[in-house]
Amino acid sequence: MLKSGNFYYTNQQIKENSMNITSKLKHTIQEAAGNRCGYCLSHQRYTMSKLEIEHIFPKSNGGTDTEENLWLSCGLCNRYKGTKTTGFDDETQNFVPLYNPRQQVWTEHFTWSSDETEIIGLTAIGRATVKALKLNNEIAVEVRRNWIIAGWHPPKF
Repeated sequence: MLKSGNFYYTNQQIKENSMNITSKLKHTIQEAAGNRCGYCLSHQRYTMSKLEIEHIFPKSNGGTDTEENLWLSCGLCNRYKGTKTTGFDDETQNFVPLYNPRQQVWTEHFTWSSDETEIIGLTAIGRATVKALKLNNEIAVEVRRNWIIAGWHPPKF
């Protein structure tokens, strides 16, 4: 939180203001992403905070503000991802690239558990991403349980 004059700014507002991303580009990304997080698939209408424009390859690692490097992410996924671009897959014992929602297909790397509350990695990339982004953290699983009761989950492809 930063205070400037009589106004307080959240870290997200500071981050968005430091990006060279036009309103038109933000809208294009929201449409392309179906207005949902590219990692956990949470839809904007079911989250309590605004989905964020995230850098697939972080600016701190040489990433850019171009459309090809931007996607939508919920706050939890974006915070857990941070500047990570790789993760460790326990099954293969290798570091692999994290899932890229702009270039890869979610259903090729992930599926839902039988009760549809947890995301299961099908590939090394999927498993490493589930672990690195903590896609099955306690809060996410509980929220998905409630979304199932409300008829909002799992998302339709």
